[in-house]
Amino acid sequence: MISYRTYQPGDEKQIVALWNKCLQTDPVTITRFRNLILLDANFDPQGLQLAFDNDDLVGALFGLIRLLPMYGTNLELGNGWITFFFVSGKYRQQNIGKQLLNNCLLFFKQNACHHIYFSSYAPNYIVPGIDRDHYAEGYRFLDKHDFEIVYPCVAMDLQLINFSIPEELQKMIANKMAEGYYFRQCHAGDLYPLIQFATRDFNPDWGRAIREGILQGLPMENIWVSYYQDKLVGFCLHGGYEGVLERFGPFGVDQAYRGEKIGKILLNLCLYSMKGQGLHGAWFLWTGEKSAAGYLYKKTGFRVTRSFLVMKREI
Repeated sequence: MISYRTYQPGDEKQIVALWNKCLQTDPVTITRFRNLILLDANFDPQGLQLAFDNDDLVGALFGLIRLLPMYGTNLELGNGWITFFFVSGKYRQQNIGKQLLNNCLLFFKQNACHHIYFSSYAPNYIVPGIDRDHYAEGYRFLDKHDFEIVYPCVAMDLQLINFSIPEELQKMIANKMAEGYYFRQCHAGDLYPLIQFATRDFNPDWGRAIREGILQGLPMENIWVSYYQDKLVGFCLHGGYEGVLERFGPFGVDQAYRGEKIGKILLNLCLYSMKGQGLHGAWFLWTGEKSAAGYLYKKTGFRVTRSFLVMKREI
Protein backbone atom coordinates (compact mmCIF):
# COMPACT_ATOMS: atom_id res chain seq x y z
CA MET A 1 0.00 0.00 0.00
CA ILE A 2 1.50 3.33 -1.09
CA SER A 3 1.29 6.15 1.44
CA TYR A 4 1.99 9.84 0.89
CA ARG A 5 3.29 12.58 3.13
CA THR A 6 5.55 15.61 3.05
CA TYR A 7 9.17 15.92 4.16
CA GLN A 8 10.19 15.18 7.72
CA PRO A 9 13.69 15.66 9.13
CA GLY A 10 15.75 12.56 8.40
CA ASP A 11 14.11 11.81 5.04
CA GLU A 12 17.05 13.27 3.13
CA LYS A 13 19.11 10.06 3.28
CA GLN A 14 16.45 8.06 1.45
CA ILE A 15 15.69 10.94 -0.93
CA VAL A 16 19.33 11.23 -2.01
CA ALA A 17 19.72 7.46 -2.38
CA LEU A 18 16.64 7.15 -4.60
CA TRP A 19 17.53 10.36 -6.49
CA ASN A 20 20.87 8.84 -7.47
CA LYS A 21 19.21 5.67 -8.72
CA CYS A 22 16.63 7.55 -10.78
CA LEU A 23 18.43 10.69 -11.99
CA GLN A 24 21.77 9.21 -12.97
CA THR A 25 22.67 12.09 -15.28
CA ASP A 26 22.34 14.49 -12.33
CA PRO A 27 23.51 12.73 -9.16
CA VAL A 28 23.65 14.65 -5.91
CA THR A 29 25.49 14.28 -2.61
CA ILE A 30 23.84 14.64 0.76
CA THR A 31 25.82 17.86 1.28
CA ARG A 32 24.70 19.34 -2.02
CA PHE A 33 21.08 18.30 -1.34
CA ARG A 34 21.28 20.03 2.03
CA ASN A 35 22.75 23.19 0.51
CA LEU A 36 20.44 23.47 -2.50
CA ILE A 37 17.19 22.23 -0.97
CA LEU A 38 17.06 22.23 2.81
CA LEU A 39 19.04 25.46 3.29
CA ASP A 40 17.24 27.34 0.54
CA ALA A 41 15.46 30.30 2.13
CA ASN A 42 12.37 29.32 0.13
CA PHE A 43 12.28 25.71 1.34
CA ASP A 44 8.91 24.67 2.74
CA PRO A 45 8.60 21.01 3.82
CA GLN A 46 4.97 21.08 2.67
CA GLY A 47 6.22 21.35 -0.90
CA LEU A 48 8.46 18.28 -0.77
CA GLN A 49 6.04 15.47 -1.55
CA LEU A 50 7.06 11.88 -0.82
CA ALA A 51 5.63 8.44 -1.57
CA PHE A 52 6.41 5.34 0.52
CA ASP A 53 5.84 1.60 0.27
CA ASN A 54 5.76 0.84 3.98
CA ASP A 55 8.98 2.54 5.16
CA ASP A 56 10.73 2.58 1.78
CA LEU A 57 10.75 5.79 -0.26
CA VAL A 58 9.56 5.12 -3.82
CA GLY A 59 8.97 8.61 -5.20
CA ALA A 60 9.51 12.31 -4.61
CA LEU A 61 8.49 15.63 -6.15
CA PHE A 62 9.57 19.04 -4.92
CA GLY A 63 7.62 22.25 -5.38
CA LEU A 64 8.34 25.65 -3.91
CA ILE A 65 7.20 29.24 -3.92
CA ARG A 66 9.20 32.36 -3.17
CA LEU A 67 9.17 33.18 0.55
CA LEU A 68 12.15 35.54 0.39
CA PRO A 69 12.36 38.14 -2.39
CA MET A 70 15.24 37.75 -4.80
CA TYR A 71 15.37 41.54 -5.03
CA GLY A 72 13.43 44.33 -3.37
CA THR A 73 10.00 43.13 -2.27
CA ASN A 74 9.09 41.03 -5.32
CA LEU A 75 7.87 37.60 -4.22
CA GLU A 76 6.73 36.71 -7.75
CA LEU A 77 3.27 36.08 -6.39
CA GLY A 78 1.31 33.56 -8.41
CA ASN A 79 4.39 31.62 -9.52
CA GLY A 80 5.47 28.20 -8.31
CA TRP A 81 8.30 25.93 -9.37
CA ILE A 82 8.95 22.22 -9.48
CA THR A 83 12.69 21.51 -9.51
CA PHE A 84 12.88 17.71 -9.37
CA PHE A 85 10.73 14.61 -9.38
CA PHE A 86 11.35 10.88 -9.68
CA VAL A 87 9.72 7.50 -9.03
CA SER A 88 11.58 4.24 -8.44
CA GLY A 89 11.70 2.15 -11.62
CA LYS A 90 9.59 -0.80 -10.48
CA TYR A 91 6.90 1.54 -9.13
CA ARG A 92 6.32 3.46 -12.33
CA GLN A 93 3.05 3.26 -14.28
CA GLN A 94 1.13 3.04 -11.00
CA ASN A 95 0.00 6.70 -10.86
CA ILE A 96 2.44 7.46 -8.05
CA GLY A 97 3.93 10.38 -9.97
CA LYS A 98 0.43 11.66 -10.73
CA GLN A 99 -0.52 11.57 -7.05
CA LEU A 100 2.69 13.32 -6.01
CA LEU A 101 1.99 16.02 -8.58
CA ASN A 102 -1.63 16.40 -7.47
CA ASN A 103 -0.48 16.75 -3.86
CA CYS A 104 1.97 19.43 -4.89
CA LEU A 105 -0.64 21.24 -6.99
CA LEU A 106 -2.81 21.42 -3.88
CA PHE A 107 0.15 23.02 -2.06
CA PHE A 108 0.42 25.55 -4.89
CA LYS A 109 -3.32 26.28 -4.90
CA GLN A 110 -3.27 26.85 -1.14
CA ASN A 111 -0.59 29.49 -1.79
CA ALA A 112 -2.51 31.15 -4.65
CA CYS A 113 -0.07 29.99 -7.34
CA HIS A 114 -1.42 29.81 -10.88
CA HIS A 115 1.73 29.53 -13.01
CA ILE A 116 3.80 26.42 -12.33
CA TYR A 117 7.20 26.02 -13.98
CA PHE A 118 9.59 23.17 -14.48
CA SER A 119 12.12 24.33 -13.57
CA SER A 120 13.32 27.88 -14.20
CA TYR A 121 13.70 28.63 -10.49
CA ALA A 122 16.51 30.75 -9.08
CA PRO A 123 18.74 30.47 -7.25
CA ASN A 124 18.92 26.73 -6.58
CA TYR A 125 17.68 24.96 -9.67
CA ILE A 126 19.10 21.53 -10.39
CA VAL A 127 18.60 21.75 -14.14
CA PRO A 128 16.98 24.65 -16.04
CA GLY A 129 14.34 22.44 -17.66
CA ILE A 130 13.54 18.86 -18.57
CA ASP A 131 16.29 17.04 -20.43
CA ARG A 132 14.23 15.09 -22.93
CA ASP A 133 17.24 13.14 -24.20
CA HIS A 134 18.15 11.68 -20.80
CA TYR A 135 14.71 11.69 -19.14
CA ALA A 136 12.22 10.82 -21.85
CA GLU A 137 9.78 9.42 -19.29
CA GLY A 138 9.99 12.64 -17.31
CA TYR A 139 9.18 14.69 -20.39
CA ARG A 140 6.21 12.48 -21.25
CA PHE A 141 4.98 12.81 -17.66
CA LEU A 142 5.03 16.60 -17.81
CA ASP A 143 3.47 16.66 -21.26
CA LYS A 144 0.71 14.27 -20.18
CA HIS A 145 -0.10 16.48 -17.20
CA ASP A 146 -0.63 19.68 -19.18
CA PHE A 147 2.83 21.25 -19.01
CA GLU A 148 3.65 23.12 -22.19
CA ILE A 149 7.05 24.13 -23.57
CA VAL A 150 7.94 27.74 -22.83
CA TYR A 151 11.36 27.82 -24.48
CA PRO A 152 14.41 25.60 -25.09
CA CYS A 153 17.86 26.20 -23.66
CA VAL A 154 21.19 24.42 -23.74
CA ALA A 155 24.22 23.65 -21.61
CA MET A 156 27.65 24.06 -23.19
CA ASP A 157 31.19 22.93 -22.40
CA LEU A 158 34.64 24.01 -23.58
CA GLN A 159 37.89 22.07 -23.25
CA LEU A 160 40.64 24.46 -22.17
CA ILE A 161 43.75 22.33 -22.78
CA ASN A 162 44.43 23.86 -26.17
CA PHE A 163 42.72 27.20 -25.57
CA SER A 164 44.63 30.40 -26.31
CA ILE A 165 43.79 34.01 -27.15
CA PRO A 166 44.13 34.45 -30.92
CA GLU A 167 46.55 37.09 -32.16
CA GLU A 168 43.74 38.94 -33.91
CA LEU A 169 41.90 39.22 -30.60
CA GLN A 170 45.01 40.53 -28.89
CA LYS A 171 45.10 43.27 -31.53
CA MET A 172 41.40 43.94 -30.98
CA ILE A 173 42.03 44.39 -27.24
CA ALA A 174 44.80 46.91 -27.98
CA ASN A 175 42.52 48.81 -30.38
CA LYS A 176 39.68 48.90 -27.86
CA MET A 177 41.99 50.19 -25.16
CA ALA A 178 43.11 52.95 -27.52
CA GLU A 179 39.41 53.88 -27.92
CA GLY A 180 39.00 54.31 -24.16
CA TYR A 181 37.97 50.81 -23.06
CA TYR A 182 39.83 48.78 -20.51
CA PHE A 183 39.57 45.24 -19.23
CA ARG A 184 40.80 43.88 -15.92
CA GLN A 185 40.08 41.64 -12.99
CA CYS A 186 37.73 42.96 -10.33
CA HIS A 187 38.76 45.32 -7.51
CA ALA A 188 36.85 45.94 -4.29
CA GLY A 189 35.73 49.31 -5.66
CA ASP A 190 34.00 47.57 -8.56
CA LEU A 191 31.70 45.47 -6.41
CA TYR A 192 28.87 47.90 -5.70
CA PRO A 193 28.43 49.12 -9.30
CA LEU A 194 28.92 45.56 -10.59
CA ILE A 195 26.24 44.05 -8.35
CA GLN A 196 23.84 46.88 -9.13
CA PHE A 197 24.51 46.52 -12.87
CA ALA A 198 24.04 42.73 -12.83
CA THR A 199 20.84 43.01 -10.78
CA ARG A 200 19.26 45.95 -12.59
CA ASP A 201 20.18 45.25 -16.20
CA PHE A 202 20.12 41.45 -16.21
CA ASN A 203 18.76 39.28 -13.40
CA PRO A 204 18.59 39.68 -9.62
CA ASP A 205 20.03 36.17 -9.35
CA TRP A 206 23.21 37.39 -11.06
CA GLY A 207 23.73 40.12 -8.48
CA ARG A 208 23.01 37.62 -5.72
CA ALA A 209 25.51 35.13 -7.18
CA ILE A 210 28.27 37.75 -7.16
CA ARG A 211 27.48 39.03 -3.66
CA GLU A 212 27.12 35.60 -2.07
CA GLY A 213 30.03 34.21 -4.04
CA ILE A 214 32.37 36.88 -2.65
CA LEU A 215 31.07 36.28 0.88
CA GLN A 216 31.72 32.55 0.47
CA GLY A 217 35.28 33.04 -0.71
CA LEU A 218 35.03 33.62 -4.46
CA PRO A 219 38.36 35.24 -5.42
CA MET A 220 37.86 38.59 -7.10
CA GLU A 221 40.43 37.54 -9.69
CA ASN A 222 37.73 35.21 -11.01
CA ILE A 223 35.64 38.25 -12.02
CA TRP A 224 36.50 40.28 -15.12
CA VAL A 225 35.08 43.73 -15.78
CA SER A 226 35.17 46.15 -18.67
CA TYR A 227 34.84 49.92 -18.50
CA TYR A 228 34.44 52.54 -21.16
CA GLN A 229 36.13 55.53 -19.60
CA ASP A 230 34.43 55.53 -16.15
CA LYS A 231 31.33 53.53 -17.08
CA LEU A 232 31.04 49.81 -16.30
CA VAL A 233 29.90 48.18 -19.54
CA GLY A 234 30.44 44.44 -19.06
CA PHE A 235 31.50 41.61 -16.79
CA CYS A 236 31.94 37.87 -16.59
CA LEU A 237 33.12 35.44 -13.95
CA HIS A 238 33.55 31.82 -13.02
CA GLY A 239 33.13 29.93 -9.76
CA GLY A 240 30.13 31.99 -8.69
CA TYR A 241 27.68 29.09 -8.39
CA GLU A 242 28.26 26.53 -5.62
CA GLY A 243 31.97 27.34 -5.67
CA VAL A 244 32.52 25.20 -8.77
CA LEU A 245 35.50 26.87 -10.41
CA GLU A 246 34.90 25.43 -13.88
CA ARG A 247 31.34 26.72 -13.96
CA PHE A 248 31.32 29.87 -16.09
CA GLY A 249 28.92 32.75 -15.62
CA PRO A 250 27.09 34.97 -15.21
CA PHE A 251 28.20 37.09 -18.14
CA GLY A 252 26.70 40.32 -19.47
CA VAL A 253 27.38 43.43 -21.55
CA ASP A 254 25.48 46.72 -21.41
CA GLN A 255 22.96 46.69 -24.26
CA ALA A 256 24.23 50.06 -25.52
CA TYR A 257 27.72 48.59 -26.00
CA ARG A 258 26.83 45.33 -27.68
CA GLY A 259 28.41 44.94 -31.07
CA GLU A 260 31.64 46.48 -29.77
CA LYS A 261 33.21 43.02 -29.16
CA ILE A 262 33.29 43.69 -25.41
CA GLY A 263 31.71 40.32 -24.64
CA LYS A 264 34.10 38.46 -26.91
CA ILE A 265 37.11 40.05 -25.23
CA LEU A 266 35.83 39.46 -21.67
CA LEU A 267 34.96 35.85 -22.45
CA ASN A 268 38.40 35.08 -23.86
CA LEU A 269 40.25 36.83 -21.05
CA CYS A 270 38.25 34.97 -18.43
CA LEU A 271 38.72 31.58 -20.13
CA TYR A 272 42.45 32.12 -20.46
CA SER A 273 42.61 33.10 -16.80
CA MET A 274 40.77 29.87 -15.95
CA LYS A 275 43.37 27.91 -17.89
CA GLY A 276 46.06 29.78 -15.98
CA GLN A 277 44.53 28.52 -12.73
CA GLY A 278 45.03 24.96 -13.95
CA LEU A 279 41.41 24.33 -14.95
CA HIS A 280 40.88 21.96 -17.86
CA GLY A 281 37.35 22.96 -18.79
CA ALA A 282 34.60 25.56 -18.63
CA TRP A 283 30.87 24.88 -18.65
CA PHE A 284 27.49 26.41 -17.91
CA LEU A 285 23.94 25.10 -17.72
CA TRP A 286 21.76 27.63 -19.42
CA THR A 287 21.70 29.83 -22.52
CA GLY A 288 19.62 30.16 -25.64
CA GLU A 289 21.40 28.25 -28.40
CA LYS A 290 20.27 30.77 -31.02
CA SER A 291 20.79 33.85 -28.86
CA ALA A 292 23.64 36.29 -29.40
CA ALA A 293 25.41 34.75 -26.39
CA GLY A 294 24.86 31.26 -27.80
CA TYR A 295 26.50 32.20 -31.10
CA LEU A 296 29.42 33.84 -29.27
CA TYR A 297 29.99 30.76 -27.16
CA LYS A 298 30.01 28.52 -30.22
CA LYS A 299 32.45 30.78 -32.08
CA THR A 300 34.72 30.64 -29.04
CA GLY A 301 34.74 26.85 -29.09
CA PHE A 302 31.96 25.82 -26.73
CA ARG A 303 29.83 22.88 -27.81
CA VAL A 304 26.31 21.95 -26.79
CA THR A 305 26.40 19.10 -24.29
CA ARG A 306 22.78 19.01 -23.10
CA SER A 307 19.43 20.41 -24.18
CA PHE A 308 16.55 21.38 -21.90
CA LEU A 309 12.95 22.47 -22.19
CA VAL A 310 11.52 24.97 -19.71
CA MET A 311 7.88 23.94 -19.25
CA LYS A 312 4.85 25.58 -17.64
CA ARG A 313 1.38 24.62 -16.49
CA GLU A 314 -1.48 26.95 -15.60
CA ILE A 315 -3.73 25.99 -12.68
